[in-house]
Amino acid sequence: MKKTVLSANAPKPIGPYNQAIQARNLLFVSGQLAIDPKQGRIVGQDIAGQTRQVMENIKAILDAADYTLKDVVQTTVYLASMALFEEFNREYAKYFTGEYPTRAAIACELKQGALVEVSVVAYKE
Repeated sequence: MKKTVLSANAPKPIGPYNQAIQARNLLFVSGQLAIDPKQGRIVGQDIAGQTRQVMENIKAILDAADYTLKDVVQTTVYLASMALFEEFNREYAKYFTGEYPTRAAIACELKQGALVEVSVVAYKE
């Protein structure tokens, strides 16, 4: 079973990809930027604000597939600079309780104005 997941409460894809794909018990969520779904543009001038918007976008997509952040088993984080890592980490940690998912963090060039992008994989019985 493979199913496309789309949430009106998260930004529409800006390219040839889906917000998420559910494959059996796994949900693969595409990388999310700090795009406000109502405004259609990147919001937040600092890493904390952008991280909040990214995580809210991820929560909306998870919710559309009947998953929660507790179901997330792996995240991949892309930062515009590793100098943002500590501040990103403080905000990111607020979204998870108990067991944290596994994670990779990479510094790379992102879309202009973006400081962070996060993709997740979730699993649910």
